[in-house]
Amino acid sequence: MPELPEVETIRQELRRVVLRKKITEIKINNPRVIKQPGREGFVKGLKNTVIKNILRKGKLLVFELSSGKSLVVHLRMTGQLIYPGDTDRNRSRVSFRLSDNRWLDFNDRRLLGELRLVDDWRELRFIKELGPEPFDLSVDRFKRMLADKKTKIKPLLMDQTFISGMGNLYAAEALFRAGIHPERQSNSLSDKEKGKLFEAIIYVLREAIKYRGSSVDQYVQLSGSPGDYVRYHRVYDRKGKPCFICKTPIERKSLSGRGTYFCPKCQK
Repeated sequence: MPELPEVETIRQELRRVVLRKKITEIKINNPRVIKQPGREGFVKGLKNTVIKNILRKGKLLVFELSSGKSLVVHLRMTGQLIYPGDTDRNRSRVSFRLSDNRWLDFNDRRLLGELRLVDDWRELRFIKELGPEPFDLSVDRFKRMLADKKTKIKPLLMDQTFISGMGNLYAAEALFRAGIHPERQSNSLSDKEKGKLFEAIIYVLREAIKYRGSSVDQYVQLSGSPGDYVRYHRVYDRKGKPCFICKTPIERKSLSGRGTYFCPKCQK
């Protein structure tokens, strides 16, 4: 699933090319991705509105419109936003023609993504439940957040109610850089380890944004090009390959239903 760096990359690209443009036409090839309102209300509510702002909340994109409504986009596992879109309109799930006569395509091979047109995106339940953004945290607040947590650290970092935007890939990379085993109990971390983990999270996320995200599945940039951060992965998807630090083979195991990668020697 695209995580914070991938969604932030798309947000930045969208702001450069579609901000202040009008949505003049909406073509729906598969309404299953539209979660609210119904098809007719979705089209009527979007047509002839101007894109005033584009925000990111965790792994979600929010298009704030001139009508006062907002289009909330959740890419989930296989969703993509492509601009300019394909000339074959039948390949996208939903397409938006803009006032420059180009199309913004929402593609989703597995139909897992979600589009919502809402009056106030802040009132959506899953928005209200999001934890703080990593970049909004201080190291002291992060340490306090961990103080009374008795769960394993990797699943905790992936919990969107604890901290928003982190997922499987970047949690694994941050834990490796901090030298912390993914199965460590959160409340067992020393004050120094908590500080190292916070620094690692911020470093990994910023580097991933710098290199336009990680294309390990269906994620692509707005142009359709892959992100380049895969070249800088230290553990993710490297099972059996030597650790960059100690040369021990990277291991993979299932943790809370997700495959997690780690170095059994460097991470304690």
